[in-house]
Amino acid sequence: MTKVRMTKLFLITGFLGAGKTTFLKNFLSLFAGQKIALLINEFGREGVDGKLLADRGTGLSEITGGSVFCTCRLGAFETELESILLREPDVIIIETSGLTDPTGIRGLLADNPLYKNIEYSGCICLADCVRFPKVYATARTCRKQIAAADVLILNKLDIAAAEEKAATLGIIRAQRPDLPVVETSFGRLPEDVSLLLRPPAGGCPDTGILSADISLHSLVLELDGSLGSYEAQKILAMIAEDSYRMKGFLSLSDGQFLADCVAGSVKLVPFENAGANNHITVLYGHGLSPRKAINEAVKWYPGKLRLM
Repeated sequence: MTKVRMTKLFLITGFLGAGKTTFLKNFLSLFAGQKIALLINEFGREGVDGKLLADRGTGLSEITGGSVFCTCRLGAFETELESILLREPDVIIIETSGLTDPTGIRGLLADNPLYKNIEYSGCICLADCVRFPKVYATARTCRKQIAAADVLILNKLDIAAAEEKAATLGIIRAQRPDLPVVETSFGRLPEDVSLLLRPPAGGCPDTGILSADISLHSLVLELDGSLGSYEAQKILAMIAEDSYRMKGFLSLSDGQFLADCVAGSVKLVPFENAGANNHITVLYGHGLSPRKAINEAVKWYPGKLRLM
């Protein structure tokens, strides 16, 4: 009897700025010599993580403009997954948007006969040890991601105070006392990676509900290419405190950059082939409204930025 060829599928989730992409770069090293397909989901109009992972030597697909499991993008996800399966990869890794509700993934895979050769290998969720209590309190999606997780990577311990770590672990244990937790920094893999490759059969009871977090919103800024990086950083700093996350590529007068901003932290990292659209996706939600700060930035830098 011919053995049925199965494809492992891993889901990588985590709220905005938790370090999913950095972790994913390390996670890929566990599959050396295997045929890997990456599916990257981004909430904004333009893919950012796809460019950051483009040199990984894997088959890479992107779905932008919404959460991959929500009604608005679910058809695109199913079409892309079917296309990936035709390439017969050994492993499929899906990195979701930070706004994704993954609680229906098991039912989604089980209900479609086209996915019968997929072996769901679990959901790995990343949490930022410093910012987790705030996002957990303000974003419903964060709770959904913890509910669906088979293992949680508690990241950024290098910058977390003892009380921040204790608060984060307390919240996680209150919701999921059964959830295995791996503590790390910089998205590094644990010494024992077996928990990541063979996660327990835990996770949430599958509700079949794939919902959007209506408390979260996004807008897109366009920055003028005549700006220098110092000016661009000042503009983004004016807005950063009123957003969860800002991300995008910039081609400026003094170079090309990846803009990666989490809460009050604003980073412009040199990046080749950033492109020339200069669009920054701004994500915000409960208790946050960046429009006033954007209007103030427009006054300070007239003609240098606009809402799309």
